[in-house]
Amino acid sequence: MLSKLLKICNSRQCTFGKPFEAIPGPRGPLGLGNLYNYMPGIGSYSWLQLHKAGQDKYEKYGSIVRETMVPGQDIVWLYDPKDIATLLNERDCPQRRSHLALAQYRKQRPHLYKTTGLLPTNGPDWWRLRSQLQKELSAPKSVRSFVGEVDAVTKEFLTFLESAGIGSVIDMLPKLTRLNLELTCLLTFGARIQSFSPEEQHAHSRSTRLMHAAETTNSCILPTDQGLQLWRFIETPSYRKLRHAQSYMESVALQLLEQNVQAGTGRSSLITSYIQNPQLDRMDVVGTAADLLLAGIDTTSYASAFLLYHVARHPDVQQKLHQEALKVLPNAQQSLSAGALRTDITYTRAVLKESLRLNPISIGFGRVLNQDTVLSGYFVPKGTTVVTQNMVACRQPQHFPNPLCFQPDRWLQQRNAVNPYLVLPFGHGMRACIARRLAEQNMHVLLLRLLRNYELIWRGRTDVDLDIVTLLINKPNAPVLIELRSRSA
Repeated sequence: MLSKLLKICNSRQCTFGKPFEAIPGPRGPLGLGNLYNYMPGIGSYSWLQLHKAGQDKYEKYGSIVRETMVPGQDIVWLYDPKDIATLLNERDCPQRRSHLALAQYRKQRPHLYKTTGLLPTNGPDWWRLRSQLQKELSAPKSVRSFVGEVDAVTKEFLTFLESAGIGSVIDMLPKLTRLNLELTCLLTFGARIQSFSPEEQHAHSRSTRLMHAAETTNSCILPTDQGLQLWRFIETPSYRKLRHAQSYMESVALQLLEQNVQAGTGRSSLITSYIQNPQLDRMDVVGTAADLLLAGIDTTSYASAFLLYHVARHPDVQQKLHQEALKVLPNAQQSLSAGALRTDITYTRAVLKESLRLNPISIGFGRVLNQDTVLSGYFVPKGTTVVTQNMVACRQPQHFPNPLCFQPDRWLQQRNAVNPYLVLPFGHGMRACIARRLAEQNMHVLLLRLLRNYELIWRGRTDVDLDIVTLLINKPNAPVLIELRSRSA
């Protein structure tokens, strides 16, 4: 009798829910997997447009989808915020399955890295790092201490934009990437790399090469994470590109780290705090420096580009932002205070949140289940890779009225009615983006400074909306063309 009961439980049906195998979704021809469907020129999906693949699967299969990539490798996609909440009710250390090739690269360099870093590492090693690093990156008081430096660099950035010519059309994304590269190096290492200078505009300059290396690394993560992973055995083109990009970013991180050490008690920075932390050794700090350099450039740049795109297309939103900016910056030359950012920018916060609803940093976030779980009534076993589809869910009318319209006021009127597990651009819980508050603060400062002085005119296409390219993080699929008009004129 007992053996019979055990057989029933092991069949994954038990009383925990409907069987895992019954979750609807694509399996591929003859059950051989759906990976072929992502191959260029063959399939209908693309790694570069995962949001469209996600929308298609939602329409075909519903709010939970099981996709077999290759036999034995399944991904469960979640669209229902109730399931997302269940997923985030995690025990122990949440696990992820991402940045696998980056992990291999670092494992092959044990003289530099103690772990594979904050992004790919799981288990106790991850929590040891996270618990120490978040003290400086996540604590509100620590984040607010950077407001003055962020504001000063942002003012320099406006001068940099003016040099391109007020009244001319500017492709904002490469400009924003330079801003966030400069801010990342300043806040992480206490170093200015002068990315706005004419010398750093050249193709072979340090700034330009760092920008290219960060984008190359991010673009190689999804192709190496999914599928057959031949890079584990031979150096594939994707792995080679990642290796070259990481090698350069690593060399710059080590150089800036050494400069920071030699400066001693100079300018305060994140790395200064980590070096002084007795719970972290030098190899921990090296890995952290490389992670911050990788994560700090493109994520905020892409999010800022979509933010300015939405604002430029809505003059009414701009006017409200301008009025709020005048309250905190009545004089354009004065410094922006941390206190004003805490209490006086309600509408600015709503604008950013609405932009991140429509264009989050990624389509969602993934976990590897560390316990058996029931999702939408289906039993999903421990060890399954589960990925949320927040971007698709946030564009559904059952969750947001007029879901494709940019309406910041919705966050002032109905924010308490929105399910808290829908809009999660930085993830949620223990594995949420560790630099979330810092990224939001930087974008708030940019928006206030820019709208205080300028009117933004959208000069890109108006017949179609700006879409995304999925490079692990969501990049605009076209130039972000904006004309700046001085309000003082």
